[in-house]
Amino acid sequence: MKLMSFCNACGHQTQEQIPLGDHQVRQVCMQCGNIHYINPKVICGALAIWQDKVLLCRRAIEPRYGLWTLPAGYMELFETMEQGSARETREEAEAEVEIEHLYCMYNIPRIGQIYVLFKANIIEGQFGAGEETIESRLFAEHEIPWEQLAFPSVERTLRHYFADRVQNQFPLHLETLGSRLDHTG
Repeated sequence: MKLMSFCNACGHQTQEQIPLGDHQVRQVCMQCGNIHYINPKVICGALAIWQDKVLLCRRAIEPRYGLWTLPAGYMELFETMEQGSARETREEAEAEVEIEHLYCMYNIPRIGQIYVLFKANIIEGQFGAGEETIESRLFAEHEIPWEQLAFPSVERTLRHYFADRVQNQFPLHLETLGSRLDHTG
């Protein structure tokens, strides 16, 4: 599958090759020799909590417009995962959070993504709706709109949280998610 035709360094045409010492087909520039690596994207976010309720945002953007999600988005260059999680929470839910610890990590190889979610506390209980959010709300477990969740990672994280809360222990959960059709993610 050719993902790019031209070199992003010099603009000349690329060709599929297995570079010396590599084991995968890559796009290689025939002019300057630049090897183009396409790697997974990192999505970072927060399971933001206030008084035993979780903060969910209703998406104002595609994909999954109108469905509920945890505040999360693509990690930016020059920021840590924790900084990215706090930034995304600020941007999407207008909430400042205190990051506790890494809580859930999901490999999603079929779409080339890694989801990293931190358990966090909302500072002073303040939140709102950013530009990418229709509304945000705090939900108790029995209020979660399970059938209106945007992504499998959101459902898995919430289910982990409510199960872990019973024991008052919140270990790291690492999983690989599949497609919605096979019920693994």
